[in-house]
Amino acid sequence: MTINVSIVGATGYTGAELVRILHRHPEVELVALTTRSYAGMHFYEVYPHLYQYNQLTCEEMDLTKILDISDVIFVALPHGHAMPIALEAARRGKKIIDLGADFRLLDYRVYEKWYKVDHEARSLLDGAAYGLPEINRENIKKSGLVANPGCYPTSVILALAPLLKHGLIDTGSIIIDSKSGASGAGRGLSLGTHFCEVNDNFKAYNVAVHRHTPEIEQELGKIAGEDIIVTFTPHLLPITRGILSTVYARLNTPLGKEQVHGHFMDYYKDEFFVRVLPLGLKPQTKWVSGTNHCDLGVTVDTRTGRVIVVSAIDNLVKGASGQAVQNMNIVCGLPENTALDIPGLYP
Repeated sequence: MTINVSIVGATGYTGAELVRILHRHPEVELVALTTRSYAGMHFYEVYPHLYQYNQLTCEEMDLTKILDISDVIFVALPHGHAMPIALEAARRGKKIIDLGADFRLLDYRVYEKWYKVDHEARSLLDGAAYGLPEINRENIKKSGLVANPGCYPTSVILALAPLLKHGLIDTGSIIIDSKSGASGAGRGLSLGTHFCEVNDNFKAYNVAVHRHTPEIEQELGKIAGEDIIVTFTPHLLPITRGILSTVYARLNTPLGKEQVHGHFMDYYKDEFFVRVLPLGLKPQTKWVSGTNHCDLGVTVDTRTGRVIVVSAIDNLVKGASGQAVQNMNIVCGLPENTALDIPGLYP
């Protein structure tokens, strides 16, 4: 079985990470890498660390050609740009995994409010699967259009799912404190991610208005079976990779840390990519760097009656490209950990 794969928007960080991961996928042949800025250049000229691992030449997107030669298309473009591709792919019966935000939100009006873009592919929203496998695996299996989750939502939803599923917390008390490395902003130049702005610095940004907020609330609401509103504050860390989220919520009834930890262990007992750490061990971004793992650490503050969950992922892997490959594996009926079963880099 050979799966012909194209990556649209291959020269961003998530595109490069897809190329790195898919190089070792035994069932995949990369057939096209598209770009707006580097057409005619070998991919390794854009990303020299992939020299001798990929010989393809970057090309301008020709959608008809891409659809003709591809079984699966990864779209790694900014929001608003996946819609025309997905519409034509649906007409042709091709599988799309969108790493952007265009199909994550079920209500197009919510999307348009937060992203300030008209949704031109509303007809596809009902059939799109939210691509968080540990939560939505069965829907992903049946879908030809997978909306790969945002990086922050991945770290947060996995941290809260067991608590919401078992009704352990007051859903009105959720506070999310998340911190991301600078690669989450992409490869484009901006003052906010300039070395001199990030180095030796630490700041909150998009406080109370971050676009991942409605995505987090939507998916947590599905798990809880009720509307959820959260307080979510993202921060920028002076590191390249990684997200560390610390999530707080008030317990509905007094529980010890052993009981809460037991719920997490049971909920994720069959999940290869979610590692519930032993009590007393708290995740660090270094431990998941370069991997598709989400590490979770759980404790209870008995003095305040709150549960505290610490979650760590690599924003470019489990937060983007690794999860996209995991989704492709599910859609294509392959073992989920194909090409992804590698430990991280340390130190």
